[in-house]
Amino acid sequence: MNYSIISYIIGMILEIEAVFMALPAITALIYQETSGVAFLITIALCLVIGLPLTRKKPTRKAFYTKEGFVTVALSWIVLSIIGAIPFVISRSIPNPVDALFETVSGFTTTGASILSNVEALPHCMLIWRSFTHWIGGMGVLVFILSLLPLTGGYHMNLMKAESPGPSVSKLVPKVQQTAKILYSIYTKFLLFIYRHRLKSFNDITLFFQFLFHISRQLF
Repeated sequence: MNYSIISYIIGMILEIEAVFMALPAITALIYQETSGVAFLITIALCLVIGLPLTRKKPTRKAFYTKEGFVTVALSWIVLSIIGAIPFVISRSIPNPVDALFETVSGFTTTGASILSNVEALPHCMLIWRSFTHWIGGMGVLVFILSLLPLTGGYHMNLMKAESPGPSVSKLVPKVQQTAKILYSIYTKFLLFIYRHRLKSFNDITLFFQFLFHISRQLF
């Protein structure tokens, strides 16, 4: 088992989640919501854990099927637990189990919710809740694939572990390039709809949830 590459990917997951949380933190600043402090704390936590894990590049880059399954399992666990922390710290969803359920529902694009009145959440929490749908719609590990320094076809082992179906197809010979193409299409589609449809805060939150449905149809 290549533990160095697994820990490196987990570190990247934490760093990328910290970047993702910048959006709700900025939203809290715009709407002057104290709940935004929860995101700053979580971002700091992600960086404190993630940066040491990625500081040293893995010397052995062999990445087989068993590493793929372990990495995907750990990545989703870490991603979901960290993603639930702002809900708990801000007391928007004080129960950790409920907060974890809400976060997992977003990242896995399940769509289920324990909230009876979603609109009662602060704006920054609403953005984060909707943004998890956007992240999960394409798959954060697909994004990681476009950045990983793997060679020799090892990207395919991570792609197989992440994909729900029994087989994985590629748009181009290299899996890394396929991941870049998919996220390029995803981002361009986001920008296109943003320019033509969004006029209010509610439009933005609904848009993130709408886009993950579209991504499932496309990809």
